[in-house]
Amino acid sequence: MIRSADKHSLFLGNHTPSTNKPAYAYSMKQLVWLLMLAATTSFAQVKKPVKATKPVSARPVSQSVVAAQPGELIYKQNCLSCHQANGSGVPGLNPPLRGTDWVNGDKTRLIGVLLNGLQNVEIEGEPYDNVMPSHDFLTDVQIADVLTYIRSNFGNKAPAITPDEVQAQRGKK
Repeated sequence: MIRSADKHSLFLGNHTPSTNKPAYAYSMKQLVWLLMLAATTSFAQVKKPVKATKPVSARPVSQSVVAAQPGELIYKQNCLSCHQANGSGVPGLNPPLRGTDWVNGDKTRLIGVLLNGLQNVEIEGEPYDNVMPSHDFLTDVQIADVLTYIRSNFGNKAPAITPDEVQAQRGKK
């Protein structure tokens, strides 16, 4: 035979509440805590508007510098992995792009290198064995931009190359 107290313990378990609080009291505390947390985080996300400032006036830039900048992205995408970020190249594999007659000299030869590729070349007494693929997939403007970038960076100070000069070389191909 099961006693009355045992019947309740079978159904409710052996737990006896320590206080006489209603069953919803603990849940109410959780609800209040959750509402406070939500209110706090939503207020924390409010930002004050930033006042606009006057634009800083740019220094005048020479045309050769303006013309060189578009080629930087093309250089990073197509040339950097072989010729390095500073144009130093890799000894014995990829020639440097700074201070050589190949870069600072004859424009048509340099344009031809991009249009036709190059391999097994000796530059200033140093042999370079790596194959440079043709970059004839670049537009005339892109080739002019990247070569102008190279000829005006890495310590080079050679004149810019125009898209018309590239187009003329491409026509001779």
